[in-house]
Amino acid sequence: MYKLLAMDKQINIQEALDWYIWAGVTETCSDEVCAFNKENQPVIPKTSVSVGRPSAPAAQVQASGALALSSSTALKNAKDVCLKATSLEELRKLLENFDGCNLKNTAASTVFGDGSNKAKIMLIGEAPGADEDRIGKPFVGRCGKLLDKMFTAIELNRADCYITNVLPWRPPGNRTPTDDEIAVCLPFLKRQIELIEPDFLLLLGGIALKSVMDCADSISRTRGKWLEYSISSQKTAYVLATYHPSYLLRSTAQKSKVWADLLRLKKKIEETS
Repeated sequence: MYKLLAMDKQINIQEALDWYIWAGVTETCSDEVCAFNKENQPVIPKTSVSVGRPSAPAAQVQASGALALSSSTALKNAKDVCLKATSLEELRKLLENFDGCNLKNTAASTVFGDGSNKAKIMLIGEAPGADEDRIGKPFVGRCGKLLDKMFTAIELNRADCYITNVLPWRPPGNRTPTDDEIAVCLPFLKRQIELIEPDFLLLLGGIALKSVMDCADSISRTRGKWLEYSISSQKTAYVLATYHPSYLLRSTAQKSKVWADLLRLKKKIEETS
């Protein structure tokens, strides 16, 4: 959890709030002790009455019900909206006007997919990072540069692919997205897959694997294994999961495993072309 410390009162309040929202601050606190004047405090008489712990506060139950209804309504709205899109450009505009996910309120950009609508290879990451949120395109920061190098090594480039994420909006502070946030964004991702009809899906990271394939296994257990994704009754895509480039930047020892996965992808492309 991120905590906000007291700062110089001369700072521009609006700029400070904008910065903290961008950084993912969720709680405020202060290092200074607030000394209240005891003389002005009301005297509360002591009482011997014991207060029992309520078993299920009515207000809490009502709030939980309202939240569940809100999430289910947002998911239904997302599915209905996606059905209206007959092209990627239409889907982009519908996504930009969609207000069913709170992540949109804290993100600077709606990061839609990038690439050819006829691409045979579709890459799916997890969520935009700071650079992607600022520029408005997927995989443009350090992760994007590493991804470009990875594909150059197997004689592919961005022009051969369509690149997108499970989430089109950056979670504050790059925190892990909630299940509800993923669920309400998933219809937009699946509609992209339906409109492009790729031959191959390369899933980058555990969130992409779990979201697209509804898979409970970890990325370490599933990576390197060929799976299948049914796009329609007439179209099935080959699916390969591997580690996300951001993970490789932190764990360079895993690069050899990703290299092996990329070679599997290259071989499969050659076998099916």
